[in-house]
Amino acid sequence: MKLGILKTGSPPQALARYGSYPAMFRALLGEGTHDYVVFDAEAGDLPSAVGACPAYLVTGSASDAYSDAAWILELKRFLRNAKGQAALVGICFGHQIMAEAFGGRVTKSPKGWGIGSHTYEVLHPQAWTEGRTHITLPASHQDQVVELPPAATVVAGSDFAPYGVLAYGDQPAISFQLHPEFDEAYATALIETKRSMGPSDGDIEAALASARAPDDRALVAGWINRFVASSLS
Repeated sequence: MKLGILKTGSPPQALARYGSYPAMFRALLGEGTHDYVVFDAEAGDLPSAVGACPAYLVTGSASDAYSDAAWILELKRFLRNAKGQAALVGICFGHQIMAEAFGGRVTKSPKGWGIGSHTYEVLHPQAWTEGRTHITLPASHQDQVVELPPAATVVAGSDFAPYGVLAYGDQPAISFQLHPEFDEAYATALIETKRSMGPSDGDIEAALASARAPDDRALVAGWINRFVASSLS
């Protein structure tokens, strides 16, 4: 089955050695699990038709989902056109731009940077959440969803990010504010880049310690794979 990866950004240049975001998702979800097709949405490359793939995953990005940049407006239009026609999965920026496209709102949070590993409580279990009550994954964001799209249910969240995982009742679509694709090496290197961006040294050290602890990347990879498979069955 084809899984279209809509690439919306790249790691910081200093961290290019860790590979692209599509490569991280291929490693996370399994090389043989899907037939991956990458579209560089940030460069204006979107599928010519929604039906090119039965499912799409929108990656993270340093861009703002509420920007009026031409490629972001085009991506929102594509997502609206894909509604009900393809399964959708959004990660971080992907989570945010899906919310914006479907009637929600995203802003830069006054809470500041979310870095390190964060734990979300599962509030509304879904068929694909396997009875888990909490998940822990890497975080790296300033923006947050602050108003829910009309058809969205909050699957999981925290005090820091109340709308952390969403599921849409009017289409096969889910999204995560956290980053299951970030392995420990990349997550810790990315935290180090934030030293001049606002977080205190104490916050950086606490984030590094949390990023070295066990997390639920493999679990959430299974969630995404099961969601996609069930949406297409």
